[in-house]
Amino acid sequence: MVTPRRPSGTLYRGREGMWSWVLHRITGVAIFFFLLVHILDTSLVRISPGAYNAVIGTYKTPIMGLGEAALVAAIGFHALNGLRIILVDFWGWGTRHQKLLFWIVIVLWVVLLAGFLPRQFMHIFGGE
Repeated sequence: MVTPRRPSGTLYRGREGMWSWVLHRITGVAIFFFLLVHILDTSLVRISPGAYNAVIGTYKTPIMGLGEAALVAAIGFHALNGLRIILVDFWGWGTRHQKLLFWIVIVLWVVLLAGFLPRQFMHIFGGE
């Protein structure tokens, strides 16, 4: 039986490093687009306060509340993973322990979300 060969010339092979890279890029792009929309909707207050109030009114829906939860999750992961990247880049032991650092980031991220999400869900679905 022939074992499949790994593709040559690729740096990532579907392990923690690759998923860290992919998730960091996805969360970074998501945060960028949030900031773009945030700047645009905030600038409406100078153009038309009525339009601004209408836009802000649409943000008070459960769908947008879930979007806020996703935004907090994205910012939390992006920030923690950014610290992991700093450790990997600037300390020699960081490269050797990058897999452990990835799982530490995941655990810290889950703990932070466990503290945030119940309160957010109460706010979204009327428990407040």
